[in-house]
Amino acid sequence: MPRPHATHRKSLPLAMVATAALTLSACGGVTDGSADDSDFPNENITLTVGQEAGGSTDLIARAVADGSQDALGVSMTVENQPGANGALATQDVASQDPDGYNLVLLNASLMSITSLVVSEDEAVDFEDLDVVKGLSQDDYVLIANADSDIETIADMVEADRTITYGTAGVGTASQLAQVLLMNEAEIDGNEVSFDSGAPALTAVMGDQVEVATVQVGEAMPQIESGTVRPIAIFADERIEYLPDTPTATEEGYDVQVSQYRALAMPAGASDDVLQTLEDGVDEIQASEAYQQFNEDNYLTPAELSGEEVVEEWTSMKDQYEQLMEENDIDLGGNDS
Repeated sequence: MPRPHATHRKSLPLAMVATAALTLSACGGVTDGSADDSDFPNENITLTVGQEAGGSTDLIARAVADGSQDALGVSMTVENQPGANGALATQDVASQDPDGYNLVLLNASLMSITSLVVSEDEAVDFEDLDVVKGLSQDDYVLIANADSDIETIADMVEADRTITYGTAGVGTASQLAQVLLMNEAEIDGNEVSFDSGAPALTAVMGDQVEVATVQVGEAMPQIESGTVRPIAIFADERIEYLPDTPTATEEGYDVQVSQYRALAMPAGASDDVLQTLEDGVDEIQASEAYQQFNEDNYLTPAELSGEEVVEEWTSMKDQYEQLMEENDIDLGGNDS
């Protein structure tokens, strides 16, 4: 699956970047936010996030919201509604009027993985949404406690024990990558499912699980401090800021899973509203502050059009479904 090349980045704490106040003005944006009710937008926009505050998805949403006043002429409020890998928040937003004032930060795993493991009634479909713009890509890394005897995938294969591993929850890209690896490498494992990557990382640090698969941006502070050890990257090539960490493919296991994010709204928006939002997001993404946010947080820009997002994420879903069938994998969504 094609992916843009990552560049070397220096680390800053995610929360510092996301919450830093940007000096913004209402001039130069795609709209002046005038009081004329016929103009869009002329009131506050709500951006809903289906994950807890402080995680990568939430911080990306807040980086977009920080640029709204300048680009769109109105403020944007981020609201967190965690649960079911973002399904609850996405379904809630999809049920609202497509007037442009209610947006959702969409995760690719919700559309391409979670939809494969939940019932048809629970699945979120692109037919319910208009995708405004693609935002970014996160890669996944397999980590172990720095004091562990696990340094390579081969150590896991050769271990004379059941390996306890953590994932970010049922139907997530974290779970798919980890379970595919365990299956292909024929490693005897016991899964511990968490609500997100942060508690899975904490569980590795506290020796509650031996390994876990989390997003690179979440793990890098602990990797750089020497608390956890990177074992493998689930990308198609090595990442420049982890040059000594091999890919799972290099180790003999063709497991390539990444997380992508996009901005979406309820289906049925007018062309004018969609175009205004897309132009506004374009302006935000072009800003120095937003580009710095991506670099500081190990995010690769994946700034696709809405149509391209739907096409690529649908293709990913087909590929993941085939991999699950070939490996006889059940991620557990329908049985829980």
